Amino acid sequence: MPTAPKPIALPVTAVTCLEDRAHVERAAVLDLRPGVQRLRLGPVSALAVDRTLHAELTADHPATVLDARIVREWTPRGPSPSPDDDSDLRRRVRALEAEQLAVEQRRDRLRSRLDVLGRLAADLLREIGEGAGSGESEGPRWARELDRVDAERDTHGERLRAAEARLAGLATELAETRRASELAEREPAELVAHIELTVEAAVAGPVGLRLSHLTPCALWRPAYRAVLDGDSLRLETDAMVWQRTSEDWTDVRLTLSTARSALATEPPRLREDRLTLKDRTAAERRTVDVELREEEIGDLGPAPVLGLPGVADGGETRVLGAPAPVSVPADGRAHRVPLSSFTTAVHSEYACAPELSPLVTQVVRFDNRSGHALLAGPVDLVRGSGFTGRGTLDFTAPGAPVELAFGSRDDYRVVRHAEESHASPGLTQRTVTTHTVRLHLSRFSAPAEQAGQAGQTVAVRERIPVSEVSAVEVRLRGEVCAPAPDSVDAEGIAHWNVVLPPGGRRTVTLVYEVSASAKVAGL
Repeated sequence: MPTAPKPIALPVTAVTCLEDRAHVERAAVLDLRPGVQRLRLGPVSALAVDRTLHAELTADHPATVLDARIVREWTPRGPSPSPDDDSDLRRRVRALEAEQLAVEQRRDRLRSRLDVLGRLAADLLREIGEGAGSGESEGPRWARELDRVDAERDTHGERLRAAEARLAGLATELAETRRASELAEREPAELVAHIELTVEAAVAGPVGLRLSHLTPCALWRPAYRAVLDGDSLRLETDAMVWQRTSEDWTDVRLTLSTARSALATEPPRLREDRLTLKDRTAAERRTVDVELREEEIGDLGPAPVLGLPGVADGGETRVLGAPAPVSVPADGRAHRVPLSSFTTAVHSEYACAPELSPLVTQVVRFDNRSGHALLAGPVDLVRGSGFTGRGTLDFTAPGAPVELAFGSRDDYRVVRHAEESHASPGLTQRTVTTHTVRLHLSRFSAPAEQAGQAGQTVAVRERIPVSEVSAVEVRLRGEVCAPAPDSVDAEGIAHWNVVLPPGGRRTVTLVYEVSASAKVAGL
């Protein structure tokens, strides 16, 4: 069956970008004739996955798709569309070729001039011989003419030798430059793919075709921009899209999905899990082994990884759509695509955790009013003075609270001092360790600002150990704390709301005891 020699254009109309690949949809209108015919469509990306190719006719037309396949072939790359796109080596070759042509033309002119001077000298010598034979004596004129001709022949001869030397140098340099250009810019043949579509039609007429397939080398990640203006915040949700599929996406309908098509769906096999019991030794019955460990308090989510992280969707596939057509060139660079934005009121506070950092940070809290889930990703922080840094936004469901830190304040300082003391009362047979933590908070303000500013509340957080065994007890000495914590949550985090006036200083003291029985070992 013959195939139409001229391929039919099959542009990309819609793209669903997944976590590590893209689902591409194409559309075209076919002008069919009665009978079975084979059409050539494209070109398309050679990275298209063959087994995912699907073609269907969309119009109400008595036609059927019998076969659809991807055919690939190597095609030499065409010349550059414009000389301005050439590399420095190619431009150097063109400059050397132009200079070589100009020097060759100058050499030819010099040779012609020398030939004329040679004939002039011969005519002059013949004239001198004939004049001397006839008795004429014009020695000064003949000497003057011979000197002028010889001077011009010497001058043009030197110019000719210089031109020939320059031509030899240009030939060597041009050969080396051409060799370097060939080695450095040798472009291999390009792998081009087309779609061969076999269609059977009962009657002639136009019919719409919709074709789709998967392609690798395309991905997306969420990105945000938070602009804080007083008590309001504007959060812009964008998508960073990369693609290097060898064809540009121009004015396509873009959809972003967190579906993982390559994720295995086979459940794990069940294996036996044997539990055994054994008696404890006498030494194990006399002692209780405990250890101190650090626990990070946080919501469930993906573990941080190096490099580009995956899309955290909370275990459920999320789909986001671009509100307008999008163009993404196949250059492998990141392209920012706006998705949504909203403005909401925020609650702002100054917070610090002296055990982790001596800085006081401005923290804002607000609700997610975007209408969709906020996926985990980086967020650019913009305050009144401009860009202040980059933070991280965790996965947030619609309507759930969001917390963002907008950097530290330079006019606050926190100093932490910790000490402990040990005691062993003889009657109780318990070891008591008293921990004392003192936090010194300072606020620096200019003398002119101290009169006009009000006190600022700083939320201070300090942790207390939490015991998981009855042999170890942790007790807060509230009567000794100055001041006593406003609250202590289940994770052992003590909270204070400290008011600092301009130029003020405050000291917060936390005292708690850790008592362990004589059987405890490891503390």
